[in-house]
Amino acid sequence: MPAQPAAMPSYAALRSGFLRSLAAERRASAYTVRNYEGAIERFEAFLQDHLGEPASLRVLRTLETRDYRAFLAARRREGAAVPTVRLDLSALKTFHRYLHRHAGLPLEPLAALRSPKAPKRLPRPVGAEDALSLTRIETVARQGAALWIGARDAALFTLLYGAGLRISEALDLNAGAADGPTLRVLGKGAKHRDVPLLEPVREALRSYERALRDDETARHFRARLSPAPLFLGARGGRLSPAIAQRRLRELRPKLGLPESATPHALRHAFATHLLARGADLRVIQDLLGHASLSSTQRYTEVDAGRLLSVHGAAHPRARA
Repeated sequence: MPAQPAAMPSYAALRSGFLRSLAAERRASAYTVRNYEGAIERFEAFLQDHLGEPASLRVLRTLETRDYRAFLAARRREGAAVPTVRLDLSALKTFHRYLHRHAGLPLEPLAALRSPKAPKRLPRPVGAEDALSLTRIETVARQGAALWIGARDAALFTLLYGAGLRISEALDLNAGAADGPTLRVLGKGAKHRDVPLLEPVREALRSYERALRDDETARHFRARLSPAPLFLGARGGRLSPAIAQRRLRELRPKLGLPESATPHALRHAFATHLLARGADLRVIQDLLGHASLSSTQRYTEVDAGRLLSVHGAAHPRARA
């Protein structure tokens, strides 16, 4: 009796397989996987509203370029920023390539769509004093919260400013990763880089570890996890980027910080302040983990802009 052809996997099975493959094969961070899953969920919700039926392989085979364009337009009407829409489109293209390989989904309708151009925006670093205010336990500790949580927040912000890490890179670290004088970071594209840890950064991390060990609940939380995260959430899991970002938003009015003060602005401040003190651009590129020098060169524009601002305010001609 001839062998029966293998049944086509369901859309749900392919969707789950794609998300697993992001972490297993592409070595994407948990943060990236969540972003991609969110983009797929938004597209599925759009299809339900747009076509009146849920996403399936059959439905996807009927889509035309104008359907994908309508999704992007809907995202913009919802108030999504251009970078967010670009991320949604990138996630969909990656997902569709997976469906093409495993289910023969045609790529042409989506491939014809160009990403919307993002307006060029210079990084917005925070000032040195503002950045330093976020590294002190006494200023970031939350009233009524456990001591180790304030120490954790101070250590995280110190690491972002003192080592130039992305928030996802810092929160993906496991316990013990930052015990030495250098830190091995897994960055974009699954590329590793070694980042030196200044003594103030190491001391902030040690203070956090001491506070965590002194708290029975925190010790219990970490002991249950394998691998144990370096930065622990208040409920026992790995600290999420959303919680870290919310914590900084809460601190802005308390410390008189501008709205531009975000975890990523601390990374920008790391690079900008190094550049202002004469660091070589290629060294900064290596520390940041930029694949291209052009990404790092944006910080020269920030520094030049600051100098022009100071010059314009101070020069007698500017007041004539």
